Amino acid sequence: VKYTSGGQRNDPALKPTHADVSYGPHERNVIDLYLAESKTPTPLVLGALRGRVVLLHAFQLLCPGCVANSIPQIQRIERTFAQSDLQIIGLHTVFEHHDAMLPVTLRAFLHEYRIASPVGVDLADESSPIPVTMRRYQFRGTPSSVLIGRDGVILHQTFGAEEDLVVGARIAMALATSRGSE
Repeated sequence: VKYTSGGQRNDPALKPTHADVSYGPHERNVIDLYLAESKTPTPLVLGALRGRVVLLHAFQLLCPGCVANSIPQIQRIERTFAQSDLQIIGLHTVFEHHDAMLPVTLRAFLHEYRIASPVGVDLADESSPIPVTMRRYQFRGTPSSVLIGRDGVILHQTFGAEEDLVVGARIAMALATSRGSE
C-alpha cells in the first residue's frame, strides 16, 4: 500500500467512488463516498442533496448506546419526518471489533432493525484506527450525528443520543427554512 503526500492511502482498490465531495462552504464540508454492493444501487452524493436537510447518523452495530438509544431514535425520526424532505444517512463507522464487522453482519443488522435510510460504511485506513469520515468530522465515538442545513452548512453536531424533543425541534427548524433563503 502506498500513501499520498497527505498521508492518505493510495490503493486503487480502495479509491472512493466520489472523492472530496463538497457539500458546503467550509473546508471541512467534504466527504469521500465509497459505494457498497447493493441489490438496488443508488449513488448518494451530499452535493446532490443541496436544498434538502440531511441528518448524518454515525453508528456501530456493536455499540450499546447505538443499539439501545440512537437506532430506535433514528427509527422514530424516520417515521415522524417520513413526509418531509429530510434525508437521513446512516454511516457505519468501525473503529473497534473490526473482525466482527463484516458486510453480512451489517446487512443482517440493518434487516433486523428495519433501518429504512441509506447506510454507508466508513472507510478504514491503515494510517489510523479511526475511519476516514469519522476523522474528518472529528467524531469522538458512536453514536454521533450531524444535522446539515439546506445550504450545506453544519447546523449541529453531537456525540451521544439527545432527547427526542430537542432533536425533533432542531430538524423541524431546519426543515422550516425556506428553500428560497438558501
